[in-house]
Amino acid sequence: MRWIRRNLVVIAGLLTLAYMILPNIVVMVFSFNKPQGRFNYSWQQFSLDAWKDPCGVADLCGSLSLSFQIAVWATVGATVLGTMIAFALVRYRFRARGAINSLIFLPMAMPEVVMAASLLTLFLNMGAQLGFWTVLIAHIMFCLSFVVTAVKARVMSMDPRLEEAARDLYAGPVQTFVRVTLPIAAPGIAAGALLAFALSFDDFIITNFNSGSTVTFPMFVWGSAQRGTPVQINVIGTAMFVIAVTMVLAGQLIASRRKNNAQPQ
Repeated sequence: MRWIRRNLVVIAGLLTLAYMILPNIVVMVFSFNKPQGRFNYSWQQFSLDAWKDPCGVADLCGSLSLSFQIAVWATVGATVLGTMIAFALVRYRFRARGAINSLIFLPMAMPEVVMAASLLTLFLNMGAQLGFWTVLIAHIMFCLSFVVTAVKARVMSMDPRLEEAARDLYAGPVQTFVRVTLPIAAPGIAAGALLAFALSFDDFIITNFNSGSTVTFPMFVWGSAQRGTPVQINVIGTAMFVIAVTMVLAGQLIASRRKNNAQPQ
């Protein structure tokens, strides 16, 4: 009992981590399954057929490519606009600044179905044809708040004396921004961009309302689940999970090496 009390926080953290990772492990295991029928819900036998032909299901890779394109462009748009908004809110004083700060959090607090219906109403009133561009605009709009929040937190923690020192050394505004301000704000910008990409790539509710005949990967998965879940969906999910974990571990390794190199010998 004493050992459990001393390590209660660690045990709780490991149990929580296991609970979060368990669905990914199930998806990974069933990516090697060979189901007898349409539904991949019970284990039958080990097979590599789905891994050998991940695009064997019609329109799967097409929807995956479309989701990737929308996520990339939505990330670029939300990151550029969000970074500028974050700098404006932190560095400048203007009318309605407090109201804008409050409105930034609205998309994050609002239920997705409400925002999806509002955007659909807007597009219909404008006479816009639902499709790729309406989905992209909708994704940029709801990703914007997350980017602003991430970048704003980083900008608020910046030491203004560093920029003042650069100007004292005769650096121009552009040079100061590129060589001093931007590198310091880069971690916040990168965090906002990664968050925007993840949110855009796996969004279903807002996309479903504003997609028209456009089918993204989450919509394809939802539609396939009603007719029978192909094993290739588990293959794609497993590959995405492994890539994400690899990127996180690589980032941690690089940060650890930089920290060790920065320490005095």
